[in-house]
Amino acid sequence: MSIIQFPKDMKWGVATASYQIEGAVKEHGRGESIWDTFSKTPGKVVNGDNGDVACDSYHRYQEDIAIMKDLGVDYYRFSVAWPRIFPNGTGEINQEGLNYYHNLVDTLLENGIEPMCTLYHWDLPQALQDKGGWDNRETIEAFVAYAEVMFKQFEGKIKNWITFNEPWCVSFLSNFIGAHAPGFQNLELAMNVAHHLMIAHGKTVIKFRELNTTGQIGYAPNVEWNEPYSNKQEDIDACKRANAWFIEWFFEPVFKGTYPQFMVEWFEKKGARLNIQDGDMEIINQPIDFLGINYYTGSVGRFAEGEGLFDQEKVDKGYQKTDIGWNIYPEGFYNVLCYIKEQYGDVPIYITENGSCYNDEPVNGEVKDEGRLNYLKQHLISLERSMQSGVNIKGYLTWSLLDNFEWAEGYTMRFGIVHVNYRTLERTKKDSFYWYKQTISNNFFEI
Repeated sequence: MSIIQFPKDMKWGVATASYQIEGAVKEHGRGESIWDTFSKTPGKVVNGDNGDVACDSYHRYQEDIAIMKDLGVDYYRFSVAWPRIFPNGTGEINQEGLNYYHNLVDTLLENGIEPMCTLYHWDLPQALQDKGGWDNRETIEAFVAYAEVMFKQFEGKIKNWITFNEPWCVSFLSNFIGAHAPGFQNLELAMNVAHHLMIAHGKTVIKFRELNTTGQIGYAPNVEWNEPYSNKQEDIDACKRANAWFIEWFFEPVFKGTYPQFMVEWFEKKGARLNIQDGDMEIINQPIDFLGINYYTGSVGRFAEGEGLFDQEKVDKGYQKTDIGWNIYPEGFYNVLCYIKEQYGDVPIYITENGSCYNDEPVNGEVKDEGRLNYLKQHLISLERSMQSGVNIKGYLTWSLLDNFEWAEGYTMRFGIVHVNYRTLERTKKDSFYWYKQTISNNFFEI
């Protein structure tokens, strides 16, 4: 038997997102978001599901915080619904929306839980999308104005800020692949949306510093790991492109003030050009206090001409998969964390999302989610390996506290360590909850 031991100052937490759990989409002055629109567009979300009620955490946040207190977490990562603060994206502030987040944050602090606030987890006000959304540079200024209100309102109460969650999803998944709101399929559009997101990130960091805001600020890109099938150069290059789509494209502008030239040239071959204006890269290239990393899956890949965007195909080596069909690939977690340290230095890292989809239901009041429990063990072993290898890990937040609205999958895919009955909204702690609770309490686990 081996013990996987974590440092005494390791921070533990759970993560959620506003549209996925809050519900109450028409209450207390909240405006419409692009996900309200997208989820109600026929054919976009499984079963026509939407976030109108979700987990009803807007009304049940005290119950959910009591669950977190029992779990023993240090951090709760949540996101703010921009349309609750500015129903039209700009203009008049909605005080009732601010009140909700003040109540949430005050209750967290009363229970000894540090809030980690994500300013943008995908719910762009529809009023801004109607004017071009993230393709319109005016949205950048609107976001910075919204962020400034949040920094001033929560000064001293929220000390951990994330500008953007998964900019790859906001740009490429949503505007090139088209699977998420607003659902476009245009590579150049997606590239320029990504660029504008990173400018908004940089300007928000600048604003945070100008205001002398207490605390730390970073962003939370999602990463995957593509391991070359062989040592052939064409396999190595194909996987390098696939990895760079997630890593270099969103890291190099922040850490080095440039885009990876080999990717710029590749996209140009595909007919897509970046629209960079004078000063953009300097704005993006702001020092950050920490890096959030979201990791779920990875794969082995090889060169295949004409396959996908990068002439790369995935090779299924018989991986076990979660219920959403994603490979369980904990080695990729270790590899990608070591790669990030190698490329970008000793930046402090919080794992802001890591988790798995298993659709186990309660039986006699218990949820035996052995698959999720094993997934957590495997990935925490990889995390501890990375720490032993010198990666500067500060904390780990699992996705997610609650089963919730899983975007285009609706309510068909469950990622929570707490089961939610979507009819009654009853919460049931799963076996993974109790295992994670014990791990947090001990700061180690046995294998």
